[in-house]
Amino acid sequence: MSINPNGEIDGRRVVVVDGLRSPFLKSGTEFSNVGVIELGATVVAELIQRSNLNQEDLDAIVFGAVVPEISGPNIAREIGLSIGLPYSVDAFSVSRACATSTQSVVSGAQQILTGDADVVIAGGADTLSRPPMTYQDNLVDAMMRANAAKDLQSRIKAFAKVRPRDLAPNPPAIAERTTGETMGESAEKMARENGITREAQDAFALRSHEYAAAAWDEGIYDDEVMSFPVPPEYRTVVTRDNIPRPDSTLEKLASLRPVFDRRYGTVTAGNSSPLTDGASAVILMEEQSAKRLGFTAKAVIRSWSFASINPGWQLLMGPSFATPRALDRAGMTLKDIDIIDMHEAFAAQILSNVQAFESKSWAKKYLDRDTPIGAIDMDRFNIYGGSLSLGHPFGATGTRQILTVANELDRRGSGTALITQCAAGGIGAALVLER
Repeated sequence: MSINPNGEIDGRRVVVVDGLRSPFLKSGTEFSNVGVIELGATVVAELIQRSNLNQEDLDAIVFGAVVPEISGPNIAREIGLSIGLPYSVDAFSVSRACATSTQSVVSGAQQILTGDADVVIAGGADTLSRPPMTYQDNLVDAMMRANAAKDLQSRIKAFAKVRPRDLAPNPPAIAERTTGETMGESAEKMARENGITREAQDAFALRSHEYAAAAWDEGIYDDEVMSFPVPPEYRTVVTRDNIPRPDSTLEKLASLRPVFDRRYGTVTAGNSSPLTDGASAVILMEEQSAKRLGFTAKAVIRSWSFASINPGWQLLMGPSFATPRALDRAGMTLKDIDIIDMHEAFAAQILSNVQAFESKSWAKKYLDRDTPIGAIDMDRFNIYGGSLSLGHPFGATGTRQILTVANELDRRGSGTALITQCAAGGIGAALVLER
């Protein structure tokens, strides 16, 4: 069973009919007391209400969080249960680092294409304000011995070898397990190897903030970003992203010091995506089922691809490997694409991939292709800002991109789009939409 270039299996196609996201907020601000399950559940509940989706028509939720809550690691099922969906609604969770919610969409689409579902909600959430903490191994071992002990004296004795340093918690890892390099350090390496200057990075970061601020002013995000009442009192209601900086300038960006290589580096807080809290989701339907249920398709999913590369090489070059495969599967080239939306982890990563897309020598060396993917028309690229300015809740970025692009195709009434991300572990994702 294979998908044809129109995105069909046995006459079934997957369409995006609606979507919603929370405001994306810098970690440690208004969402600092909101757990990741609550973030996802609030968005999904509001999406169902706004779209007038009958809960009985929903077959499954596919959701993901890169940093899940320990008390509820299957975030998809916890969302369904917490908002009172029928117990029969299937739910499973996925994880693919920064491409997690793209994987949610692909997994939901696969369920629809194979006939296992007709209506799926796919999405993701993350909060870096409240990451789960684990204990040092020595303390964990002591607690396990104490738990197994049969009397008080034995329980006390179990902690005899615990030292003060063992009481320090372990936060979630920020470095690649296989290389020991953080993502920022990898971005620095990419900037050096690809000749990406500090000035070019800052200029792209400024562009992202200008485009995001303009999009908010033009009302682009009004319908796809919900007003979010903040618990526990629910007196504060957040309505907008708090990361875009409309007053940013090249002079301000140039004044920031490098973070990952303080002496020779070019990657700063200003040209990197910030730690972010947020959630997003989309409703996917089988095309004929959407018509039967009275929904209008915003976009059709034509194809997708995931790629993996050596994380010790250039960690964030995944889009340049996943994109040509996704285009091939859709029977398209980059020239056929009207909108390109690439996740902005770092300006250095964006500019490295843009450079690779148009390089014939790069295509020959790394893709074994005689022609490059194609030069990107920057007038069609990240037209409403991106992760540098909007923020990057790891598990929510993919469906944030898909939602914005699907809405844009709907406004235009026609067109094609490429959505792509890099991700930790040397992963790349790409998905093609068409109106």
